[in-house]
Amino acid sequence: MLQKTVLIVDDSPSMRQMIEFTISNMGFNVVQGVDGVDALEKLEKSNPDLFLVDINMPRMDGITFIKEVRKKRKYSHTPIVVLTTESQPERKIQGKEAGATGWIVKPFNPLKLVKIINKVLPQ
Repeated sequence: MLQKTVLIVDDSPSMRQMIEFTISNMGFNVVQGVDGVDALEKLEKSNPDLFLVDINMPRMDGITFIKEVRKKRKYSHTPIVVLTTESQPERKIQGKEAGATGWIVKPFNPLKLVKIINKVLPQ
């Protein structure tokens, strides 16, 4: 089976490391983006099967990043899970309207993250 790639988009280095540690142990190839602009630049080379995206970031926030990804035909159905401290219903609606597949509030439970990844990723 081909190794699946996850693109983590988060401006916190410690958060990216924690997420990478959690999912690389599941056998995923991990690519890190420090914000939406950086992640868009890495998009074509990394060819991700799943995105884990923070909302509050400099240069380009997560909602804008999701909208940009969804404009690309190649990624129109790729799962995008938001991983953020934001829990307001309005923000979740914004995320869903932008094209987010799921929403996890930080701090996250590693087992829950794994469960959601397995649920949204096509086998």
